[in-house]
Amino acid sequence: MKRLGSRQVYVNNWMTVREDRIRRADGSDGIYGVIDKPDYALVIPLAGRRMKLVEQYRYPLGIRRWEFPQGTAPDRADLPPAELAARELHEETGLSAGQLVEIGLLDVAPGLASQRGRVFLATDLSDGEPEREPEEQDMRTAWFDRADVERMMTEGEITDAQSIAAYALLLLWERRNPT
Repeated sequence: MKRLGSRQVYVNNWMTVREDRIRRADGSDGIYGVIDKPDYALVIPLAGRRMKLVEQYRYPLGIRRWEFPQGTAPDRADLPPAELAARELHEETGLSAGQLVEIGLLDVAPGLASQRGRVFLATDLSDGEPEREPEEQDMRTAWFDRADVERMMTEGEITDAQSIAAYALLLLWERRNPT
C-alpha cells in the first residue's frame, strides 16, 4: 500500500486519529483509519513465585480488571523503553526494580494502531509509594502467586491481551534463560 495523503481527524494528550488516502497493490484507491499512540512499556514485577498486578477501571469496557503495570509517558512524550518501564512500575505500584530486563515486543492492534509495547521483567524489587496519574487514582495493587495468575487468565478474570501475551513471553524467556 502507498499513502497518497493524510488528514488528522482527532487529537488529545494520549493519541491522534488520522485518515490516510491509500493506493492498494492492485491500483485501487481507498482510505485507512489509523490511531497513533506512543509506544508503551509493560512490566512484570516478579518476586519468587509472586507477581504484582494492578486493577483499574477500563472506561471503554465499563469494567475493572487485573493486568500487569503498563502505560505511556504523559503528553505523548518519547522516553527510552527501560526508563518508561521503570517509571510505569513506580508510578502504578510504588515498586523499584534492581534488575529490569526487556523480554519482548508486542504490537497492540496492528490493523488499526501504530502503537507498540516493550515487555520488561522486573526483579530485585523494593517497595515505595505509588505516584499515580489522575486517571489511576482508583487503581489497586496486589501480589498473586503464579498459579493464581494462570488460573485468572484461563478463567477470564485477566483478559487484557497485552498482559496475557507478556506472560507468554515470560514463559519463553524463562525457557531460554533457566536459573
